[in-house]
Amino acid sequence: MVDEDTTFQLRLDRYGPDLLSGLAGAYGEAAPQLFERLTSLMRSAFAARSTDLKVLDEARLLSPDWVQRPDAVGYVCYADRFAGSLAGVADRIDHLKSLGVSYLHLMPLLRPREGENDGGYAVADYRSVDPRLGSMDDLTALATTLRGQGISLVVDLVLNHVAREHEWAVRARAGEQKYRDYFHIFADRTEPDAYERTLPEIFPDFAPGSFTWDEEAQGWVWTTFNSYQWDLNWANPDVFAEFADLLLFLANNGVEVFRLDAIAFTWKVLGTDCQNEPQVHELTQALRAVLRIVAPACALKAEAIVGPQDLISYLGQGKHFGKVSDLAYHNSFMVQLWGALASRHTRLFEVALSNFPDKPSSTSWATYARCHDDIGWAVSDTDARGAYLEGHTHRAFLSEFYAGLYPGSFARGLVFQHNPINNDRRISGTMASLAGLEAALEHGDQGQLSDAIARVNLLHTAILGFGGVPLLYMGDEIGQLNDHSYLDEPEHAADNRWVHRPRMDWDAVAAADADPGTPGGRILAGLRHTIGVRKRLPQLHASIESRVLPSPDSRVLLLTRNHPEGVLIEAYNFSEDAVELPTYVLRSRLGDSAVEQISGYDYSLAPETLLIRPYQPLWLTAG
Repeated sequence: MVDEDTTFQLRLDRYGPDLLSGLAGAYGEAAPQLFERLTSLMRSAFAARSTDLKVLDEARLLSPDWVQRPDAVGYVCYADRFAGSLAGVADRIDHLKSLGVSYLHLMPLLRPREGENDGGYAVADYRSVDPRLGSMDDLTALATTLRGQGISLVVDLVLNHVAREHEWAVRARAGEQKYRDYFHIFADRTEPDAYERTLPEIFPDFAPGSFTWDEEAQGWVWTTFNSYQWDLNWANPDVFAEFADLLLFLANNGVEVFRLDAIAFTWKVLGTDCQNEPQVHELTQALRAVLRIVAPACALKAEAIVGPQDLISYLGQGKHFGKVSDLAYHNSFMVQLWGALASRHTRLFEVALSNFPDKPSSTSWATYARCHDDIGWAVSDTDARGAYLEGHTHRAFLSEFYAGLYPGSFARGLVFQHNPINNDRRISGTMASLAGLEAALEHGDQGQLSDAIARVNLLHTAILGFGGVPLLYMGDEIGQLNDHSYLDEPEHAADNRWVHRPRMDWDAVAAADADPGTPGGRILAGLRHTIGVRKRLPQLHASIESRVLPSPDSRVLLLTRNHPEGVLIEAYNFSEDAVELPTYVLRSRLGDSAVEQISGYDYSLAPETLLIRPYQPLWLTAG
């Protein structure tokens, strides 16, 4: 039997070079000393890791594709809005299991600052839980319970900033130089003004600019997001050491996936937009190596909502290939889903996906149609031109359409953060309200209702079929609508993103379970069925890329997944029209017959066309 000292040393030998290389890329000559400091820290954390977690480590080393398999299904929620508390989440596991969930992301649950806190992303203490949800012991207990049910706990680790009330910031304001060096604090506006020339505004409506004067600190503090969120100085090795320690502390309390929040902003360089700098990937490689040495059961997910050419670097390119985050959000896929629904046209979708670089085969996309955040229309001008569109005009169209302002729009969204300088307008709203369910119920129109439910089903099927970890956002499984009660809560009233962060309606879940004929029941039953189909299709393993198959009809998106066990072709009709799709495009790859996996129907591909119903998704394999 191999003893634990040997196990630790073997992992250090394997991943130590990755750690040292990442540290050297960020910290230069300071790297060796930091490496020795981290080795001591890692050895202590490894010794403190529980036996059951060490067993999980060994199991995951034997199955490194655990977040890539077709049975990986994610669910995203706020613990309080889902079930009141961490203990309450444990009481709702049956619902998660009914959806096949294997990955549960509980939105910010570490202790935030009091009052306004950016939805929990202004963390005052990474080592304690928001007392309204429970305690760290409750978090550990929940992680253990979830693990016993085959569900991995996912928690946010906010990297770019801490709350002004965090101990580090408090001590910085008290004059401790060590902690002032944890932040970017400037005595006058000279450097802030120089940086501001190239920095974008994240929240132009209620937090303009990127620097805040702090009277106690007697300086201008870098605050990319809000005045109460102080950006950290990751160029300081002490900051890296702090976060390595926090990462291992949370891993030893049962967290299995870390969502690296605001990772793109962590490294600052004058004259740039201070996003996606090369050192970001050096830091991520080093953090991943720390986890691989102590807790290889864990994975990292990059929350990098950036352009495709920048995004792929978060999964690894060049020397970082496959050595950084294990997962990354496919924001472009989400944006193109909504764009195709609004335009009833998939050419831009085809261009955007075709221009996307391949990811490392050992990594996964996190695919989603909605999340806790607003939708920003991340359509590049280059992609737009490739689809014979003008980027600015198309983005404006999408904003108007999903705000319900465009003639004939089915959507009920809210404009978030209108920037009058570039006319950028992001959109808030639940999946169902943006997909037309709210409008259909208002009008009492059964045709509109069926179309809206079909759109929701299409969105869910697309994220389940793209490959990776599909993320279901709380309430979308039953078609919850916009919740305007956020206006009655002073801490939320100024931020309309809370319109799509409703409390889970458990009565509606019960009604949907009891009657699959209701709108919620139809959505829930369809989703559960498609998840069951997904789990048995090897073609949906995330190591396989979804590739565009040029479609002979612009209303239909065609994707192909070429797996050794057979080709899967996915067809998605993004219009309210019945489409006669020419079968030659399918027949050349599938032969004269096909099995439609969602319905189980056999199709002959001998006729010249195949009828696809309005908003119908098809998953086709050879017959």
